[in-house]
Order: sequence, then structure tokens, then C-alpha cells
Amino acid sequence: MPVTKKVLLLVSVLISVIACAQPGKNHNLQFDHLAQKWDEAMPLGNGRLGALVWQKQGRLRLSLDRADLWDERKALDLSKFTFADVERWVLNKTYDSAHLLGDAPYDQVPYPTKLPAAAMEFDLTSLGKVVSNTLDIKNAINIITFESGITFKCYIHATQNTGYFTFENIEEKFFHEIFKTLVPKLIVHNYNNGNSGKDNHSAQGLEKLGYAQGTVTETANTISYHQPTYDKNYFEVAITWQKFPGNRMIGGWTINNNSKAKIPVLNIASSDPADWAGHTDWWKKFWSRSSVSLPDTLIEKQYYLEMYKLGAVSRPAAPAITLQAVWTADNGSLPPWKGDFHNDLNTQLSYWPVYTGNHLTEGESYINWLWKNKTKNEQYTRQYFGVEGLNVPGVVTLNGDPIGGWIQYALGPTVGAWCAQHFYWQWKYSMDEIFLKAKAYPYIRRVATYLENITRLKDGVRKLPLSSSPEYNDNRVDAWFTEWSNFDLALVKFLFKAAGETAAAAGKKSEAAHWQTLLEQLPGYEINETGFTVAPGQNLNSSHRHMSQYMAIYPLALLDINNPKDKTIIQNSLKRLEEMGTRAWCGYSFSWMASLYARAYEADKAVKQLQIFASNFCAPNSFHLNGDQKGGEHSGFTYRPFTLEGNFAFAQGVHELLLQSRDGYIEVFPAVPHNWKEVAFNNLRAEGAFIVSAKKENGVPTTITVVAEKNGELNIRLPFRTWLSKSTPMELFKRNDNGIISVNLKKGQTVIFENGYE
Repeated sequence: MPVTKKVLLLVSVLISVIACAQPGKNHNLQFDHLAQKWDEAMPLGNGRLGALVWQKQGRLRLSLDRADLWDERKALDLSKFTFADVERWVLNKTYDSAHLLGDAPYDQVPYPTKLPAAAMEFDLTSLGKVVSNTLDIKNAINIITFESGITFKCYIHATQNTGYFTFENIEEKFFHEIFKTLVPKLIVHNYNNGNSGKDNHSAQGLEKLGYAQGTVTETANTISYHQPTYDKNYFEVAITWQKFPGNRMIGGWTINNNSKAKIPVLNIASSDPADWAGHTDWWKKFWSRSSVSLPDTLIEKQYYLEMYKLGAVSRPAAPAITLQAVWTADNGSLPPWKGDFHNDLNTQLSYWPVYTGNHLTEGESYINWLWKNKTKNEQYTRQYFGVEGLNVPGVVTLNGDPIGGWIQYALGPTVGAWCAQHFYWQWKYSMDEIFLKAKAYPYIRRVATYLENITRLKDGVRKLPLSSSPEYNDNRVDAWFTEWSNFDLALVKFLFKAAGETAAAAGKKSEAAHWQTLLEQLPGYEINETGFTVAPGQNLNSSHRHMSQYMAIYPLALLDINNPKDKTIIQNSLKRLEEMGTRAWCGYSFSWMASLYARAYEADKAVKQLQIFASNFCAPNSFHLNGDQKGGEHSGFTYRPFTLEGNFAFAQGVHELLLQSRDGYIEVFPAVPHNWKEVAFNNLRAEGAFIVSAKKENGVPTTITVVAEKNGELNIRLPFRTWLSKSTPMELFKRNDNGIISVNLKKGQTVIFENGYE
């Protein structure tokens, strides 16, 4: 094809991608009322600030939050015990010491914990009934219309430390009177008022933190709030509002941590309260990075709401995503599980969709947070595990300190390996050589060094002193195994494999060979007729919410369904899961299960998991509430603590239907149901830094477009029996016995595959 025609074709493809990349109105949250509960509110955020918009006791309420508001006082004292002590307690059956020293501080002491900031309320009596309440996810703005004709709008600026609100369409003759009734009221939390709050998986009211009384200062159009916390720390909230031309009231708010909160500036000469164009430009770029089009409207809407939440809670310079991110519980109690960083599942799942979803920038918040805490985590590794290298606490504060809890997982021996996977993915999906050498390999190497030091070599085989499988046997002494659990073993296998690959890519051949030697010293998985066992001699004998023993299938992708031996293991494992049922599953279990089924090409079953998650385990605002909200239809858990990992794992479950990166190759439409006749995705990202778009029309895959961001070999399994490519000479392609097509591409080069319609 002549160069000019290639360019025109590429331009046409890119225009098509951009044209359909924005979410539609059908993806918005749309109600004719205000939520009556904080965890059903309209969520707004920018990674640093957050707000929940709802109604409490007849007033419009904005629950205000900031991601780095933390009480970092220590309750866990790791000077009192080490991993060697735990091993002794397990072997001697004297495990009460572990409960006393490792668990009790988490349960009995209210700190460390994430903190809610404050709330802002408006009197609704002069506005009338709510006619519509819309969260426009395209522009990240909440619009509420009242029967009086007055409209309330609020948003948090995408790149500024400010939230804004407006009341519009106020009749001229009533403006002065209504303006007085719409003056915001600042609601301070019960840090010292004696109200214990309700049990919300914390059983701790905020007043137990023991803070001094905060001070509120008001003027005619401002409110400032100064709240001391601990050890001379404090936070401040500032609110302002004023009349604007056109019968509008416009206001702004901000929250500062350990610095004075300046009153937001409102430009009365402008038609907008702030840099609205800058806000919408950020979201336009966010949505343009990728898109999907699915025939299942329930799944498609939930997907776009998940990606909206991703954009609302993650920025490279903001803290990593906690259990609730910028939407801390507004119920008078500490947030569920103290709103902390759970690295035994929650943080990792929260970042699953950033890679295939082509949102690597949003993934940087986790990488940057882990890197910032690297030195502290190395100190923790020396103190608790008694060796050099790097491990990460399973339950941790903003500043990287371990919190404790069930120590098999809160102080787990392989947590760092799972965290390190995100450094590997960030490199593998970007092929950024600078990042590889500066952060990815150095981080992975330190974790590998720790794992080399903590494992023991006997008769040529490595083992951990103690092993566990998250939440299996809960917090009992028999939650520890003296042989490898498949959870720990898969993580260590992955880590040594990744260390070898990244070392080789960084030009360190001798180090790559060393990590390969350690990989070969690991035993095989414990497998029987049930597939993956939990550990030697321990089958999965009941329903279990954490898919821990199946890590090698997903997310570590150490097994491939196209390998006959692996296929048997995967199929037997899934059969066993089905036999045990879902009664002990949480919402995230169904999200994770979607990816496991997708990796096994079980398209219909994968889609069913996504449907169950969206319909049974989410609030009306799409928040994952952990329990089955339809009275236990699919699970015995019917509680409702809000956490985010299930939401983001859902989004990755959708990606796994459409595009998978396996060991050395990618696959398009690997798990799309036959009855999905019209399917498309644009600009999803694959390992190797390939940007992929594809269409399935009238039940037939038609076109696949791949753009190479870096020089590299594209290895791809196509959903066509026969195919052709008008963009690239056919003689440049190679095909192996497994049906994988290979072609070398240069940076910026595009290849288009078309169905040969055999």
C-alpha cells in the first residue's frame, strides 16, 4: 500500500477511536431523588480531594474528604516479636502470643487510621422536591434539579485542590431571600463529642481518637475550620460563597493537611467559578485513552462507572488507593477496616485495570507510594524478618508503617512479591527503559534479595519457614503451613521469574542467571484431582472468598490454558471452585472469578460473574458493598462495608474478555460470548507497549488494529481462521504451530489485520 494511503487509513482509524471514546449519557448515574445513605451518594474526586453528595435529615450534604488525612500514631510494637518468634509459636502451639501482640492492637486501639474531614450542608426547604439527580461521568459533575427550577451543581477540579458548587436559576424576585437560606453550614465530625457511632467493621467512634475541640471561624461569606489531630498535627477546611451575575450563588471549598487552608478564589468576572475548561480537558483526555462497546448494558454501564471512579481516585502525586480512597465513611465511626492500605489483596486489585485499560498514569500512584516507602519497608524487613532486602507489610499506614491485624496476612512473608508485580506490569506494558533501570528492576531485585534470604535451601529445594493462604482458616494457628501454600509459592515463582526477565532487559546477565537458578530451586505446585490445593494435604473443602491458591492462573499468569498440562490444572481448579459454591464469597470474589474464567476461555461463565457483581454486590451508585445486597441470593454475606477493590477488579474482568497479555503473546477477543454479536474496543494496551483496537460485527470479528509504541516483536493470536493485512506486506509475518502470528514493528508503526472470511 502506498505511504499516503497508509497514513490516511491510520488517520481514519484514529478518528474513529476518538469519536467513540467518550462515555454516553446512558452510563451516568441518574436518579429522581437524593441518596439517603453516605455509601449510596454521588462520588466526586481528583485523587487528593473527595466528596459524597447525598441527603441527611432533610439537608443536602457534601461529605468532604482528603486522601492524606491520617492519624499515624503507632499501636503495633514490632520490637516485641519477630517472624522467628511466630514460627516458634506455630510449632509450639503457643499462638496466643501472636493474637496478643499482633492482632489486639489493631482491634483495640483506634489508631492508626484514615480520617474523615468534615461535611457541608444546605437547607432544602426553599428548593422543593428533587426532580433529577445526575452524575455526569464524562465531565465529573453532579447536577441536581429541583421542582422550583433551581439547579445545584458541584464538582472537584481535576487538577486543583478545590471543589466548587453553584445554585443557578434562582428567580430574581426571590433571589435575596433564597440566597440567605442557601448559605452552607459546616458540619464537624464527632472527634470529641462523646458519640460512639455505629459498628462498621471498626467498632470505634471517632471521639475515641481523643482530639481537642476544633475551632470554626465564620464571616458573612466564609467558614474556616481548624482541627487539631495528634502530635501537633492538624487539618483545615475552608469554604466560601458569594452572589454572581445571572442570579447564581457560587462557592468553593478546600482541605489542607498541616497547612493553613486558604479561602478559594472565586472570579466574579468569569462565567465559571474556576478553570472549568482545565477540568473538562483533563477528563476528556482521560476518557480518550480507551473505550469499550458491549451488548450487555448492565456490564457496560458498570464498567464505565468503574473507570470513572479510577479517574476520581488516582493521580501520580496523590496517595495510593486505600480501601475507600477519597470517600471515607461519613457515619460517625472510623472507616471500615480503618480505611487503610491492605496489600494482601485490596491495593493490588485496585490497580488491575490501569494496564490493559491504557491508564498507566493512574497506575503511577501505587508505584510512587511504594517507592516512597521503600526505605521504611526495608527497615521493617530487617527488623521483623531479620534479613536484608525488601518486603511490604500487608496492612499499612500512609507513611508505610505496619498496622497489624491477622498477622499471617498483615505481616505476610510474600506481600512484597505481589506489590512488585505492579512495577513489572508498569514496565511490561510501557517498555519504558528508563523506568526499568531506575525503579522496576531495582525494586524487584530488592524483593528477590529478601526472598532469597528468607527462604531456606535444603537438598536443593527452597522453602519458606512459614506459609499461608490469605484468609484460609482465618486467624487460627492452622492458618500457617510449614510447607509452601500455592499462594506463596506462585508469588515467589513469579518474582524470581520477573527478576530474571527485568535483569536481562537491564543488561545484567549474571544477575539474570542468578535469579533463574533460584527459580529452578523452587518446588512444583501442590496439585491433585481438585486442581490447585491450598497447601500440601489441604484441599479447598468449603466455599472461600479469596482466590489465593489460584494466583498462578490470575493475576500472575504463570499457567496458560493453551498448554495441555496447564489446561488440566486450570479446569480441575475451576470445577472444584464450582463444587464448593459461592456462599462464602464477597463481591470482589466474583470480579476476580471473571478473570479466572476468562483465562480459561469460559466466556459465558466469566460474564455471569460480572453480572452477579453488578446486580447483587453494588449500591445504586455502583459502590462495591462486599455483601450480597439482594438478601443473600449468591452469598451468605449480606453486610455492606464499602471497599473499592471489587469495583476495579470488575473493570479488569471486562478487559480480560476482550484482550489478554499472556507469556510472550497477546490474544484478541479470547473470551467473548458467542451471543455477543456487536463488540468493540479502542486503544486497550497490551504487554510490549502495543495499543490494540478491534471490532466484532454481526457475530464476526472483522478488524484488529495494533499500534507499536516502542520497537518490538508483536506476537498475537487472532480470532480469525484466515486473515489478511493490507497495511503490512504478508511476507513479513511468521506463524508458529500454535497459531501465533509474529511481526517486527518499529515505534509508531501500525498493523491492521482483517478477517479473511473463510
